[in-house]
Amino acid sequence: MKNPRSVTFNHNPLLKRDLPAWRPRLVMLALMGCSVALAGRALYLQGVHNDFLQAKGESRYARTLEVPATRGRITDRNGDILAVSTPVRSIWALPADAQLEPAQARELARLLEMDANELNRRLAASRDFAYLKRQLPPEVAKQVADLRLPGIHQQQEYRRYYPGGEVMAHILGFTNVEDKGQEGIELAFEKQLAGRPGARRVIKDRRGQIVEDVEAIRPPRDGQDVALSIDGKVQYLAWSALREAMEQHKAQAGAVVVLDARSGEVLALANAPTFNPNNRANLSGAQLRNRVFTDTFEPGSVMKPFIAALAIDRGKATPDTVIDTGNGRMTIGTATISDVKRNGLMTVAEVLQKSSNVGTVKLAQQFSADEMWHLFDQLGFGTPLNLGFPGEASGRLRPAKSWRPIEQATMSFGHGISVSLIQMARAYLVFARDGELVPLSLTRVDGQPSSGRRVYSAETARTVRSMLVAGPKGTAVRAQVPGYTVAGKTGTARKLENGRYARKYISSYVGFAPASNPRLVVAVMIDEPSAGQYYGGAVAAPLFSRVTEGALRALGVAPDVPLTPLQLARRSADEEAGRTPSSRENM
Repeated sequence: MKNPRSVTFNHNPLLKRDLPAWRPRLVMLALMGCSVALAGRALYLQGVHNDFLQAKGESRYARTLEVPATRGRITDRNGDILAVSTPVRSIWALPADAQLEPAQARELARLLEMDANELNRRLAASRDFAYLKRQLPPEVAKQVADLRLPGIHQQQEYRRYYPGGEVMAHILGFTNVEDKGQEGIELAFEKQLAGRPGARRVIKDRRGQIVEDVEAIRPPRDGQDVALSIDGKVQYLAWSALREAMEQHKAQAGAVVVLDARSGEVLALANAPTFNPNNRANLSGAQLRNRVFTDTFEPGSVMKPFIAALAIDRGKATPDTVIDTGNGRMTIGTATISDVKRNGLMTVAEVLQKSSNVGTVKLAQQFSADEMWHLFDQLGFGTPLNLGFPGEASGRLRPAKSWRPIEQATMSFGHGISVSLIQMARAYLVFARDGELVPLSLTRVDGQPSSGRRVYSAETARTVRSMLVAGPKGTAVRAQVPGYTVAGKTGTARKLENGRYARKYISSYVGFAPASNPRLVVAVMIDEPSAGQYYGGAVAAPLFSRVTEGALRALGVAPDVPLTPLQLARRSADEEAGRTPSSRENM
């Protein structure tokens, strides 16, 4: 036997067995095939169809950022800015990268006006993204940026600012932290004001810092400005007068509307209680309600002129037609309707001037329920005005077929029907515009106003207008305005609570001036006056007078009657005391 060490590797007995010649060739071909397949796949992915890999790569460093659009401004009819968006910064964090030293966390919390423990909780609550502070002033945001803290980033946003504060609050509403409209004009005109944000593609490093601005995908489209019909001076007059009337009569709430009788534009719209849209902390629902649009009430005697006008327009009465009101009481079914005092025989003009319920009911009884319902429908009661204002109420006007005789009677003097203040103000346009009712507008009307709908003949409207003139021989002496003739009607109605009339009242007055050629329609309402007086002539009429006087002078409307020496003296005293109608020192 040979020595094992003398056996070479090539002659090892274990290798003596011959392999088939095709086997190594097959292995070689398989390896070559795999190589070709891999090379082809690489060529396909990198040269022909590289979208997938490109997308995977870009997802690790490329980002598409939203470029915010500037929200449109809101101005009054004279171009004064009522709402504007100002640039602010928001501070956000990538918690995984925000490994802050205790001293750094304390300094950041101080700048953000946060508790350091709260800051640490926010950074620990999420591993992906966390807002630390929204809408931070730019100067404070710069101080944060100067700290150069890891994982702490900023982005630009906008915050809405309202120069008029609580004076314009219920008209404008407000936006949320995302600068989206939530109430008022901001919500009603959201699509027009908001614009469209743009987009741009950037490259970021692993810390979220932008290292390259690649391209603009879509430029932002800023929102459009909205020019309201509101006159800032008239609005302030209405708001300040309402606030003083509320304090004087210790009322729960109140509202004022001023309309341009020529165009149907809303010149002022004031509510109380109000709020500051720049600081909405601790708000209640009552403060946010725009009572001009959202609250309905039984209007009371302000409805009476419409019934008198219907009777005159249909030829069933004239201003001098005599109506026997008897002892001031009449019974319909089991219900009794009464006047404040016994008036006996009265003309139709006196029925309005002395606000007789019995006289008004006797005029209404000449018409069917359908005829009265059609009149109320033409005046816009029972349906919203469709001005686009959020929360607008339609009021309550039941179908005529369900009316009972007593209900038809009470509706003639404003009970059993509910309206909003804006509906009532618009309805009085029929007297100011010679029987025509036009749509209202919250935005400035340039050119001719929209065509209206005729409700009464021009002659009837002018006749009723003369019957409504305020003064010693007319209605509401305290509604008079020095230098101008005023026409209108008071209203005093008890409030419904749980289906019963409570010992709580709503006082109102709706009128227009100058009565000879009406320029303004003004409607005022005081809810639950509790200082001892509650009749519309004592509570609402003086408020109407003050608002109307200031608005007429602010708009430069020429007087239509001469001032008496006493009125001139009082006017001079008011001007010396700084109580001029155009005073805006508190705005």
